[in-house]
Amino acid sequence: MNRPITFMTAFLAAWVVTAGSVLPATDAQAQSGSVAGRAEALAALDSTNTMTRAEGVVWLAANGAPTDDEPLRKRLVDESPFVRGIAEQALWMLWSRSGDEAVDKLMSAGAAQLQSGELTEAIATYSEIIRRRPEFAEGWNKRATALFMAGELRRSLADCDEVIKRNPHHFGALSGYGQIYFLLEQYEKAVEHWKRALAVNPNMESVERSLEAVEKLIAGRRRQSV
Repeated sequence: MNRPITFMTAFLAAWVVTAGSVLPATDAQAQSGSVAGRAEALAALDSTNTMTRAEGVVWLAANGAPTDDEPLRKRLVDESPFVRGIAEQALWMLWSRSGDEAVDKLMSAGAAQLQSGELTEAIATYSEIIRRRPEFAEGWNKRATALFMAGELRRSLADCDEVIKRNPHHFGALSGYGQIYFLLEQYEKAVEHWKRALAVNPNMESVERSLEAVEKLIAGRRRQSV
């Protein structure tokens, strides 16, 4: 459902510094700023150079269209942990842009309300976003998050359904299903959705730990029932 999103200004300022600490010297020394447009960014994603792939991801995070979701998702299984990490952030950023400035301002307001615990207000803000842009998956996802935090699990599930209708690969909503089904003690459904989330984004360590714990719980219950 929800995941804190790194603001692009800080992201762009820090990514080369971060890369220098996790990439081989030959990659960390590569020239940055070589990606100037969408075609170059998409080509960069398939480069053998780690830094070049990272530059492609960053360009699409800042400038990409919804259709860039698929090439970015491929970088979630990149050989470089650094590229995998920024690809995940890039997808969150891509998903969070509605293409409507007024709606994007409401998204920022809703995020602030969530952070301050104003759940009723956040639900109302995201409901307004949904009213204005019902095709915008992230509006539904953020309301699912607010409803989950408010303990309205069934309504949150319904909003997750709407997210997946619009974005079948939304690993945040898929992992959110798992959290809800776990709380509802529907453990097999929790396992199913966590596996689906990890199939899209295998880098979610907390989801992987939850999955392992619930699979052990299910196995233990089965042994007790024999």
